Amino acid sequence: MCRSMGMDDAYQQYKTLQIWNSVVGEGISAETAIERFYEGQLFIRVKNPAWRMELNFRKQEIRRKLNEALKDNIVEEIVFR
Repeated sequence: MCRSMGMDDAYQQYKTLQIWNSVVGEGISAETAIERFYEGQLFIRVKNPAWRMELNFRKQEIRRKLNEALKDNIVEEIVFR
């Protein structure tokens, strides 16, 4: 239905926001908050600099897991702030 209405991208973005917690796990999800997802970029607010540094090291792994869960390469970049 979303495809027929031209809303496939919006639906994929919504799905990405919904699966964040299950993909990254409780520990990371407790330290992060999703800000927005726009044009392939997922913006994540991180509670402290130490977590932000750790997540930057794991960025590619998290992006890969998100895209695998979505069965699409919709997440092109993750920006931790």
